[in-house]
Amino acid sequence: MKRSKPICFVASARDFHAFDWYRTVKRLCPDRRVFLATDSVEGEGGVRLIDDSDEVLFLFPIDKYLFSRQSTVGDLWRNLVKVLSLPFSAFRLYKLAKREDTIFHAHSMYYIFLCWLSRVKFIGTPMGSDVLLRPDYSFLYRLGTVLSLKAAEFITVDSVVLQKKVLDLSGRCSDIVQNGIDTKNAIAVGKGDVNRWRVVSLRGMYPNYRIRELVEARNVSKSKVGIHFLYPFFEEGYLKSIKSKLVAGDIDLGKLSRSEMFKLLGESFAVFSLPISDSSPRSVYEAIFCGAAVISSYGEWIEFVPSCMRARIIVVDLNQVGWFDNAIARAKEISSTQFNPSDEAIRMFDEIESMKWVCGKYYSRSFDG
Repeated sequence: MKRSKPICFVASARDFHAFDWYRTVKRLCPDRRVFLATDSVEGEGGVRLIDDSDEVLFLFPIDKYLFSRQSTVGDLWRNLVKVLSLPFSAFRLYKLAKREDTIFHAHSMYYIFLCWLSRVKFIGTPMGSDVLLRPDYSFLYRLGTVLSLKAAEFITVDSVVLQKKVLDLSGRCSDIVQNGIDTKNAIAVGKGDVNRWRVVSLRGMYPNYRIRELVEARNVSKSKVGIHFLYPFFEEGYLKSIKSKLVAGDIDLGKLSRSEMFKLLGESFAVFSLPISDSSPRSVYEAIFCGAAVISSYGEWIEFVPSCMRARIIVVDLNQVGWFDNAIARAKEISSTQFNPSDEAIRMFDEIESMKWVCGKYYSRSFDG
C-alpha cells in the first residue's frame, strides 16, 4: 500500500486562520503526518496556539528578536526581521523537501514567497490584504507576489473579490475555500430562549477596522449603548486612542477563547464590523451563526453569502447622519428571531465540510498526478 505524503503547513503559528486549517486537517487525517513549518509561535505578546500534540519544524525562529507588544514601529521591525531571516528559512525548507516528499501548503503571501524561494512545490493561500491592497503600493511587493503566485501548483482564496485579484495579478485561476467555522457549536449557543443584551465589536484594533469611527459615532448617538470590545490583535497606539474615548458601560475584553467568544455572541443582539477593506470575515460569519445581527460596512463578500445570512446583515454608510442609532434599532428587530441556517450555508461555511473538500482535492493526490 502506497504511503500518503506528509502535509506541511507553512505559516505563522500565530495565524488563527492557518492554525485552524492545520488543526482541522490533522483531525480529518489521523493516520497521516500533518505538521507545521514556522518562524513564529508567540512573539509580541501573542497567545501560544501550539501544544505538545503538535509537530513543529522551526525555520528561523524570530520571536526573540521581536518587540514585547504589537505597535506600528513593531510591525515595521517585524517585517524587517522576516525579510532578513528569509534566506535562512528558505534553505531550511529546501533541505526538508530534499529529505522527504511532502505536500507544502503556504498560508499568507510571505510564506507563499518563502516556498517559491525554497523551490518547493506548494499550494498557496493568500490572505485578503496580501493581494487586495499591498501590491498596489509597492512595485517590489507586487513583483514578488506575481512571481510566487505563478509558481504555486494550486491556489485557494476565501472570496470572489480575492479570486478576481489573483487572476488579475498572476493570470492564475484559484478555488474559493472559506475559512470555515464551527457551525455546530455556533448554532447551539443561539438556540432556545436567549437573552440578547450585548453589543459587540469583534475586529482587530487597527485603523482598517475603523473602531475609532465606531466609538465616535456611538458617543454622539441617542442610544449611547455600551460596547463590549473583543479583538484578536491590536496596535498599541491605536488601542490607547480608543480607550481614551470609552464611556461607562464599555468593556474591554481583549482576546477570548473560541468557547468564550461564542458565549458572548450568543448573548449579543448587535455585532459591529466596519472595515475599510475585507475579503471574507470569518468572525462575522460566526456572529451570524450564533444568532446575532451584524452591522457592517459594505464589502463584496456580502453579495455571495446565502440569503438566510444576508438577511441578518445591516449595511451602513458611516458618512450618513444617525447611522448608529438606525442600525441598533434594526439589529434589535432582526436578532429577536432565531437564525436557521440553510443547507447551502452549512455547506459553504462549516469548517469540517470545507476541509473535507480540500483534503479530497489537494491532499489525496500528488502534484504530478
